[in-house]
Amino acid sequence: MATIQLIQKQQPQANITWLIGKTESSLMSGIPGINLITYNKKGGLKEYLRIKNILKNQSFDCLLDMQSSLKASLLSLLVKTQKKMGFDKERAMDMQQVFTNIKVKSPDSPHVIDGFMAFAKEIGCTPEKPVWDFHLTDSDYSVANKYKIDKSTVILSPCSSKDYKNWTIVGYIEICRFAISKGLKVAICTGKSKKEKAFADMIIEGCTNTIDKIINLSGKTSLREMLGVIHHAGMVVSPDSAAVHMANALNVPVVGIYAHHNPARVGPCNFMKYAVSVYDTEIRKEHSDVSNLKWRTRVRNKHAMMTITSAEVKKAMNDVIIDYHL
Repeated sequence: MATIQLIQKQQPQANITWLIGKTESSLMSGIPGINLITYNKKGGLKEYLRIKNILKNQSFDCLLDMQSSLKASLLSLLVKTQKKMGFDKERAMDMQQVFTNIKVKSPDSPHVIDGFMAFAKEIGCTPEKPVWDFHLTDSDYSVANKYKIDKSTVILSPCSSKDYKNWTIVGYIEICRFAISKGLKVAICTGKSKKEKAFADMIIEGCTNTIDKIINLSGKTSLREMLGVIHHAGMVVSPDSAAVHMANALNVPVVGIYAHHNPARVGPCNFMKYAVSVYDTEIRKEHSDVSNLKWRTRVRNKHAMMTITSAEVKKAMNDVIIDYHL
């Protein structure tokens, strides 16, 4: 999104089409100047043929293949263009290099965002600090307003896309109590799955004496309503999840909790000073030489998140409280 909005700013004559997943399209639907073609990733051959039919009479100056996956590469075959840009050898995966004829040079910075922004540079844009404008509306703020989310609210988004990237129930309970002891309230946000709702319920049940200070928003927000909730809040605490990136994009302080992935690669670029990470320690347990690790190398120990202490997370939260006068 930041890459697209940089292109829009510096090359306003550009007509941009974004081939995007169904879930993600709901997040980006309010952004002007972009033609969204929504793709159902679970639609199989029928969906592939539907996209082929949509694109059959269209041609483009270039394709920016910024999703290094085989599914995206197969979709790229449907795009009529002479210039198909993809990641270079360092960042490409799933045979993406076979499907592209322009390899975008990886930047010196390891961060994913800088890798995306390199595509804008490749088509003539001047690098700028990434910014995001979701064009939020009153409707997007409806849940935030209903539950009186404000700067005294800490958003806890405890669930990542993979269970092994989640922190402990006990840890989450302790930091909820810590936030409340500082005069703040906590709103717990998860997706709509039974597993995530149950996870939130266990955290709330563990906060027996302070339950009136906890707002359960588990499964109660759309993605854009989640943006509205975060935008009103004072802080977000979360493992590697969408909430971290939303908060970073909205310039809301975020305490990211990491063990399996390098936060220098995937962390909140605006708030790296508050990241709590054991990645460096854990990766050295698995690799004797870490000087030449591949860009995506992750910690394999599925219990690595358990080594993060509540004291570390509390310290980062307290730093945010002091720095932002919460």
